[in-house]
Amino acid sequence: MNDSLSELERKEREPAVPAGGRRQRAPAARPPQAGLSALSLAVSLVALIVAGTALFLVLRGNREPELPPGAENEPITFRFGDMVLEPLEGMPLNPYDADAFGLDEKGRVTYEKNGRRARAGIDVSTHQKEIDWPAVAADGVDFAILRLGHRGYTEGGLFLDEVFERNLQGALDAGLEVGVYFFSQAVTPEEAEEEADYVLDVLDGQALAFPVAFDWEPITGDEARTDGLDGEAMTRCAAAFCKRIEDAGYRPAVYFNQTQGYLRYDLRELTDYELWLAEYGAVPDFYYHFDLWQYSHTGRVDGVQGEVDLDLAF
Repeated sequence: MNDSLSELERKEREPAVPAGGRRQRAPAARPPQAGLSALSLAVSLVALIVAGTALFLVLRGNREPELPPGAENEPITFRFGDMVLEPLEGMPLNPYDADAFGLDEKGRVTYEKNGRRARAGIDVSTHQKEIDWPAVAADGVDFAILRLGHRGYTEGGLFLDEVFERNLQGALDAGLEVGVYFFSQAVTPEEAEEEADYVLDVLDGQALAFPVAFDWEPITGDEARTDGLDGEAMTRCAAAFCKRIEDAGYRPAVYFNQTQGYLRYDLRELTDYELWLAEYGAVPDFYYHFDLWQYSHTGRVDGVQGEVDLDLAF
């Protein structure tokens, strides 16, 4: 191969030499304008700041809200009257939706949630005298809890409610679901078991749709053999009664008001049984779980003379 260039090739490849014999250099490429470079840098910086701010806000939104110093160590509390109480550890809480309570056309409390309605009931004793049970059933009542008997508060005898047997037959014949309660004045677990045995003897195997309830109440305005009984003893009495009833195949329950529930009974010892709360009003604010609610002692129902206790079963 010939490495030499012809005269024509050299002329085509080499730049022309101007007069004077010095070869001109090609002009150097001009650098970018300084103004355009500064603008690009500023835009990039703003974009970076915006992106960083957005990321910070997202991460901050996913964090738990910060508590004031020391707040994480403060116990959860609730109020009962003028008292501030701490919840019982392990005790189930009130599960009911306050917005689901209402009043019907007769002024009775209702509860309906997710298409399910609480059943309406009454609880009665000899104080209501003669009851027209078909009229009661026709007035929207689903169940009745009847006083079976009571223990005397002076000498401690056991007595059958004067109208219990008539009420039991009348309520069943009217198609109502029925439960019973015993007004206790037990001072020991042994006396509570005696009361339970008395109830079982009277029932003699009678099937009940609703519970057999232990109703221990303090006596006001008179001296009673139960004066001064403490909450621990009350709890043991209630548990003994309920265990005896449960062993016989019935559903036991414990009736109590808010004072007893908060300050006397240890409800943690009674969660195996149904809880029947007495708290009067349109919406219960009792802190803990309950199954039955007595919301009035001044109700009116067709077939009952005078005032009567009104209940809901959830």
